[in-house]
Amino acid sequence: MEKDLIEYIAKSLVDDPSAVSVNETEGDRGSVLELRVAEGDIGKVIGKHGRIAKALRTVLSASANKDGKHYSLEILD
Repeated sequence: MEKDLIEYIAKSLVDDPSAVSVNETEGDRGSVLELRVAEGDIGKVIGKHGRIAKALRTVLSASANKDGKHYSLEILD
């Protein structure tokens, strides 16, 4: 569910939605969602001073806490 949520939001933000991919892996402190977008769209996902990235992490955290899980989001280039 959280993976689909982040993918949906990211596809809404970028110019090339077909290049968006989200992979889920297990980390030390819970699950990690790795978000990849096209090279030209990195700035749109991160935002000025990281505001959009922070908002994505906040939404992810709220959704995961509802289910009693812990997720972290990594934006990869």
